[in-house]
Amino acid sequence: MRIVAVVPALDEEAEIGACVASLRDDVAEVIVVDGGSRDGTVAVAAEAGARVMVAAGSTRAVALNTGAAVAAGDVVFFVHADCRPAAAFAADIAAAVEAGAGAGCFRMRFDSDHWLLRLSGWCTRADLGLIRFGDQTLFVRRSVLRDVCGFDERLMLMEDHDIARRLRRRTRFVILPGPVIASARTYRRLGVYRTQLMAYPLVVALYRFGLPQPPLTRVYRRLLGGAR
Repeated sequence: MRIVAVVPALDEEAEIGACVASLRDDVAEVIVVDGGSRDGTVAVAAEAGARVMVAAGSTRAVALNTGAAVAAGDVVFFVHADCRPAAAFAADIAAAVEAGAGAGCFRMRFDSDHWLLRLSGWCTRADLGLIRFGDQTLFVRRSVLRDVCGFDERLMLMEDHDIARRLRRRTRFVILPGPVIASARTYRRLGVYRTQLMAYPLVVALYRFGLPQPPLTRVYRRLLGGAR
C-alpha cells in the first residue's frame, strides 16, 4: 500500500526536519507544502528529504489540498509539522485500511507531563467527532478524500475538525492507538489553563454555533496570537 504524507508548514524551521525524518522511511513520499515561510523551513525540509511545494499566503486548508492533489498514493496521511507519529504508524494505517477503514486518526499525547494535557491526550481515544483535530493526524484513502472534496478552502480555521466530521459521515473512521506525540509549545507559551480551558473551547464553541470565519479568526488571533 502506497502511503504519502502531506505536511503543511509555515515558519517551522525548528520542527520540520525532525518531522520529515519521522515519516520518510515509512512512506512512499513526504510532501511539505510551505505557506510562505520567512525562515529556513523550505531549505530544511528539502535537506531532510521532502518534496517541497510553496503556496505562499495559503490557508492550511489550501496547503493540505495542494499537497493531496499531487500525492500519488493509495492513502494520504496529513501530519502537522510539530507532531511525531509512532514508529509503526505506516503498518497500522495499512492494516486499518485493509480491514475496511476509509479514514482515521491516531490517539494523541502531548510532550508534557502537565496533568491537564495528559488528560486531554487520554480523551482522544474516545470515538467523538467533537474532539477530532489535526494534531491527531489524519489518514484518508484517496478515493474517499475525493468523495468529500478534500478540505473546505473557505475555512480559515477548523478545517481539520470539519473534514473529520464529513469523513465520519461518509466512511468507516477509526482511531488507532499510536500515539502521535504533539508539541505543547502553545500551552507553554500562553499557559496551560488559559489555553486548554478557555481559548480553545471558546473558539470551538463559536465555530459550532456558526460564527463566520472572519470574526472567528479575529477571536482566535486575539486569544492565541495566531499560533496553529
